[in-house]
Amino acid sequence: MKLQEFFDRNPKAALGFSGGVDSSYLLCAALRCGADVRAYYVKTPFQPQFELEDALRLADGLGAAVTVLEPDLLCCDQVTSNPTDRCYHCKKVIFSALREQALRDGYQVLIDGTNASDDLGDRPGVRALRELSVRSPLRECGLEKAEIRRLSRCEGLFTWNKPAYACLATRVPTGRRITPGLLARVEKAEDALFALGFTDFRVRVYGDAARLQLPPAQLQRALERRGEITAALRPYFYPVLLDMEERGTNG
Repeated sequence: MKLQEFFDRNPKAALGFSGGVDSSYLLCAALRCGADVRAYYVKTPFQPQFELEDALRLADGLGAAVTVLEPDLLCCDQVTSNPTDRCYHCKKVIFSALREQALRDGYQVLIDGTNASDDLGDRPGVRALRELSVRSPLRECGLEKAEIRRLSRCEGLFTWNKPAYACLATRVPTGRRITPGLLARVEKAEDALFALGFTDFRVRVYGDAARLQLPPAQLQRALERRGEITAALRPYFYPVLLDMEERGTNG
């Protein structure tokens, strides 16, 4: 099935829109296919401010309106207690709020940006999407990440080469309670590292320390600039540790 066929069959849809590579391309494609699509961005303490800014800039370039929702994730103990299936509870809260608003706005079909190369084998969040009948057009049409990046570049979307970005809660070890203060420290530490020119990294919480995970190509530069890095992150975490293992792709 092609995306045009999907949107011919589902001409009116509400999109869970993050401003990342996949949902950005899906928004663009839906508009190109003539669909009545409304984008919903769910703003929580788990997303850094730049994600919202990217989403709004991308949508503005496409002439699409974005509805920003702000459910209170931190009032849900099943989320803040940070169990192994935290992502399930988080997605359930987020997409339940999105569905409720979309139905009020007259949208019956709810879609997201899951693509055909996403590994769904052990992802609790996917279970929540299925329970809420969220459709994934990119996956249903067999579009994988590399092809989505290529198509995004052809469309002139600035997100075409945007690194994958997992929510800030993934930086906190399972079982450690998630608090607004801890999330803010992680976000500020990552902003500081980004300001030093590093990209596609993670600042993991490790006791009172920060454990930095960087792409292999940036490890040598991090060692050479360890003094700058330590000074930049000291207001948020101390000590700062450098993880020499290559960062995984799932958070």
